[in-house]
Amino acid sequence: MSDWVIVAKADELLPGDWRVVDVHGAQALVCNLGGRYYAIEDVCTHDSGRLTGGAIEGDEIICPRHGARFSIRTGEALTAPAYEPTATFPVRIENNEVQVRDDRWD
Repeated sequence: MSDWVIVAKADELLPGDWRVVDVHGAQALVCNLGGRYYAIEDVCTHDSGRLTGGAIEGDEIICPRHGARFSIRTGEALTAPAYEPTATFPVRIENNEVQVRDDRWD
């Protein structure tokens, strides 16, 4: 089982804020959407580029290179040119810390 990685104190990651953290070799984009925390892999499945740097609109992030949209809540690819979802990661609050882990290989 993979270990939990600390992202930030919960009161430092306010609604609308996001951070990118390394989770044992994977880059996770952790967002606070209306007080709930979500984490997706920071990768566009269209060309393997990073999603960070793209605009966040509601619960979607827009790839900064080709405009593909992904759901931050589910990782679902919402528009072309991406057709495959990006991975999601579990997030928890423990001791007032936002934590994430990559459970894909457990």
